[in-house]
Amino acid sequence: MGNPPEALKTEIATTKPTETEVALSAEPVEAQETAETPAASFSAPAVGLGRRFPIESVTPQIEGGRFAAKAVVGEAVPVSAVSYREGHAMMGTNVVLIAPDGTERPFNRLRPGPTGTDSWLGEMRPDAVGAWRFAIEAFSDPYLTWHSAVSKKIAAGQGLEDLANDLVEGAELLRAAAADMPAEERGRVIGAAGALADADIPLFARVSPALGLTDVLWRHPLRQQVTRSDELPLWCDRERALFSAWYEFFPRSEGAVVDELGKPVKHGTFASATPRLAQVAAMGFDVVYLPPIHPIGRKHRKGPNNTLVAGPQDVGSPWAIGADEGGHDAIHPDLGTLDDFRAFITAAHDAGVEIAMDLALQCAPDHPWVTEHPEWFTTRADGSIAYAENPPKKYQDIYPLNFDNDPEGIRTEILRVVLHWVDQGVKIFRVDNPHTKPVGFWHWIIGEVKAVDPDVLFLAEAFTRPAMMHGLGKIGFTQSYTYFTWRVEGWEIREYVEQLIAAADYMRPNFWPNTPDILPVHLQQGGPPMFKIRAVLAALLSPSWGMYAGFELFEHIPRPGAEEYLDNEKFQLRPRDWEAAERNGESLAPYLRRLNQVRREHKALQRLRNTVFHGIDNQQMLCWSKRETDPATGLEDTVLVVVSLDSHNVQWGNTTLDMPALGFDWHERFTVRDEVTGATFEWGQHNAVRLDPYYEPAHVFTVHRHR
Repeated sequence: MGNPPEALKTEIATTKPTETEVALSAEPVEAQETAETPAASFSAPAVGLGRRFPIESVTPQIEGGRFAAKAVVGEAVPVSAVSYREGHAMMGTNVVLIAPDGTERPFNRLRPGPTGTDSWLGEMRPDAVGAWRFAIEAFSDPYLTWHSAVSKKIAAGQGLEDLANDLVEGAELLRAAAADMPAEERGRVIGAAGALADADIPLFARVSPALGLTDVLWRHPLRQQVTRSDELPLWCDRERALFSAWYEFFPRSEGAVVDELGKPVKHGTFASATPRLAQVAAMGFDVVYLPPIHPIGRKHRKGPNNTLVAGPQDVGSPWAIGADEGGHDAIHPDLGTLDDFRAFITAAHDAGVEIAMDLALQCAPDHPWVTEHPEWFTTRADGSIAYAENPPKKYQDIYPLNFDNDPEGIRTEILRVVLHWVDQGVKIFRVDNPHTKPVGFWHWIIGEVKAVDPDVLFLAEAFTRPAMMHGLGKIGFTQSYTYFTWRVEGWEIREYVEQLIAAADYMRPNFWPNTPDILPVHLQQGGPPMFKIRAVLAALLSPSWGMYAGFELFEHIPRPGAEEYLDNEKFQLRPRDWEAAERNGESLAPYLRRLNQVRREHKALQRLRNTVFHGIDNQQMLCWSKRETDPATGLEDTVLVVVSLDSHNVQWGNTTLDMPALGFDWHERFTVRDEVTGATFEWGQHNAVRLDPYYEPAHVFTVHRHR
């Protein structure tokens, strides 16, 4: 529960009431509610206006409690409320967590917010996966009321006669408080009560032990007229929901052989792709995301570079799902069998990575659903089924589902498909274009799946309007792709991350510098240093990040006029010699390995809310820190990053650090160690920084306090 804030210690010892003291105080009242003023008679009983003490503006609260706020096991989730009372008596607040099994965790006391706001701030830490609830409690704090009154009377020169009743009342409340106190602290409180009752010692000696119990009575308050808010939902995921490093590759390209024209000679399989799992794990990635592994349609199959006509050897897009061999519950025969896939999942587990499967709810024209359930699609005026379009783009090889004609039938079938893959050992789904399906459907199916297995996670690939992206987070998606890929200027990166922090109660970002669909201009033109820069930004700003295979080989050749790769792997096999590239120094893999290692070693980098940006006088540079304190040991972990956004030129900058955000006073100095180069520097608030993109475009510092 911690100690009372220093501001509160000072406040309750003053001789003159402050504004906060007046706002937080009231005289004790016996009844919490009366027959004349029941809670139901108030317009907003959910915020506690009909209870003994008002409790308002509780956070985290998503859409009035309709959806659950998000947490992971052990995460410190910020909680706040506004609560106040009448008069001059003191009050307190705390948060109570209710576990999925209905048991209540010990309450955690909240500290007062800024003076005059009547706000209360704190945190809660759920410790198991599942559906939690929490509530805020407000209470009268007789000890703080007594402490404040006695301190003021003594400071005003009042003597024993004036304090006679206070001494008796103080002894009584201390004995009452001691009754529910841990044995190791009870003796001190009982002793202070005895001193108050001892008429043979001077007044100062009688009251001093009781006035010195602020820390003890903060941790173990005597609570009267306890008022509880309505309960609010909190969903707690496993740690990987917040902290993860993703790597996307196409199994069909691993072990594949192509001729001099790029035409396939040999198709990769799960077996031939298995060695790649250990290589990915060695780079520090813990999630391997596979594009769809289902049979690929033959009707209107696309050729290389999204050409409309495919040759007999062309493999087509994995997102054109379904053929004679089966649909969403089937394995592409060229990849192997279901047993081969299960063996692949086992090999991934043995390598220390987890398989994420693509959930793309769309069909090729020859998908079995097209003939078995034509009502699940949209029929045009001429009787044909509508294919996907995003003008001027046309996707003749893909039929979108229509969720309105038979919603119950579609829901039942898709739930069956998802649970089929969960049964095979898949616990993570990357969902393709969820913003093109009804939001209510996702809310339903995510809830249904998590009811079967609460460890299942869902990543939304929704590069779409902000309201939709945020809405998908609110209704249950575990993580979301973001606009990070297109944020390149320092000010817009900072602004965007701060927006994401503000939404952290329901939307967890996953930063990707590239995808098979997206080769941004800065990677096309920035050279190898830009790949480092974007990796640093993605890996160290967001607790979850990911990259598509080929990023580590600096692949950057676009299809003319597009932010897409030339010879796109979506439409053809792309075998690569990973080991030769690393052996020849032509791979970013060692740098990525180090970044992911630093992420794993430092808890501060595994959180989002703790991100603080610092001043730097060069707009081509960005500086931020993350700081986390271990609740068990009190040890601090602080990482400070300075990165150049210019991949071509040396940049100089001067920092103006927010020293309290780093845990220091403004005048202090400290040591920073670059976790990539090993260099150490002595730093303070103001520091000159030089970054050469062809040497190292970033400093990844750990902060060390002088002993």
